[in-house]
Amino acid sequence: MYLYNSLSHKKELFVPNDPSLVKMYTCGPTVYHYAHIGNLRTYIMEDILEKSLRYMGYPVKRVMNITDVGHLASDADTGEDKMVKGAKREHKSVMDVAKFYTDAFFADCDKLNIKRPDVVEPATNCIDNYIHMVKTLLEKGSAYLAGGNVYFDTSTLEKYYVFNDHDEEDLAVGVREGVEEDTNKRNKNDFVLWFTKSKFEDQALKWDSPWGVGYPGWHIECSCISMKHLGEYLDIHAGGIDNAFPHHTNEIAQSESYLGHKWCNYWFHVHHLNNESGKMSKSKGEFLTVSLLEEKGYDPMAYRLFCLQSHYRRNLVFSWENLDNAAVAYDKLIAKIAALKPEGEEVEQDAFDKLKERFMGALNGDLNTSLAVTAVYDVLKAKCSDATKVAALRDFDQVLSLNLLEAAEKLRKKNAEEEAANADPEIDALVAARTEAKKAKNFAEADRIRDELKARGIEIIDTPQGAKWRKV
Repeated sequence: MYLYNSLSHKKELFVPNDPSLVKMYTCGPTVYHYAHIGNLRTYIMEDILEKSLRYMGYPVKRVMNITDVGHLASDADTGEDKMVKGAKREHKSVMDVAKFYTDAFFADCDKLNIKRPDVVEPATNCIDNYIHMVKTLLEKGSAYLAGGNVYFDTSTLEKYYVFNDHDEEDLAVGVREGVEEDTNKRNKNDFVLWFTKSKFEDQALKWDSPWGVGYPGWHIECSCISMKHLGEYLDIHAGGIDNAFPHHTNEIAQSESYLGHKWCNYWFHVHHLNNESGKMSKSKGEFLTVSLLEEKGYDPMAYRLFCLQSHYRRNLVFSWENLDNAAVAYDKLIAKIAALKPEGEEVEQDAFDKLKERFMGALNGDLNTSLAVTAVYDVLKAKCSDATKVAALRDFDQVLSLNLLEAAEKLRKKNAEEEAANADPEIDALVAARTEAKKAKNFAEADRIRDELKARGIEIIDTPQGAKWRKV
């Protein structure tokens, strides 16, 4: 598999540190509000990456954090804690807010067929880990104490801006709320490892530390949670492009200063979901959620397909028209699958292998999900048995997770129930008589029957599976 590595700025052959276990870390949500569909695009593509690795035979251990403390309104260590902001908004405790929105996040993931990571760790579970890392960084001279807070000293690094191929606009997202000058910092890029009560008197969650009562900075959480469950060497770190700077940049800085060696080999960044006004954001007021899409009548699988039709390294523009197109495409795709009749047929192994080769080629080419979806349509057009097509679709859906066969079976049952409810032996007999008249090339009789049925409010629809009828 070739993946674009944000760290090297090129596509690279994926080679894990240990082929017996791929270690993958993905940044989880800050659970102060619902996830919007822009957030969920990232999780869908990370899900595709994990499932692709498993599909290719790699055992994977994927870890994700839940940020329930320390993420300030600006990623540049300014503003109030987002969790405190959410608690004030809803007049609840921080932990109640965290539980509610954590549950809501995973409910959305379930609707979108996003697999739950093997390990999900709330940030508040790992306070001792943060304190240990901060102490070590201070001992190594990579951090300093100023104004009651502990800062990472970026001047100790040979190179700080490791993701400098990104657009200036992408990098600016990290300081989207504006940067207030922090006079405690020695360098403008220094960042907080541990906040104390000297700066945040009203912080809801606080812990004792060698530097006073306080709480961890956001960036240190992912480093420590990853190391706790995956050790000192990480294969893949994934997240949204807006996390490349400063969050992932700071993770690399503190992790490699702490460890003394390279930490993560591959960085996988998913680009933004935009609307007409730009990147989707909770700070802009009303935002789109999976529940809102459902309320408007959309199957969550239509949104998943919408995301898969574009490459993860391209900004994707959301509009209701674009989503409508994806919904229509999904319904047509399921209808074509529902029309397959594999009963009594055998899987043609050579044909199956050729279809699978195309699908794997799409995944191996930097996770080209657009081509992977095209491979699904290639299955339906292939000259092979329906049993082979069903086997290929079942195989591909291990990765795509579009409920292809399940939705098709549901549609078949619905159609059968509708046909049974509308059954009329007299009309069935007339339709059959028309079919026999057409076979006998007695077109006058076939037209006479059609006109008689039309006068009775019955429309005949000729399909590859035979003539159907419906009331109009």
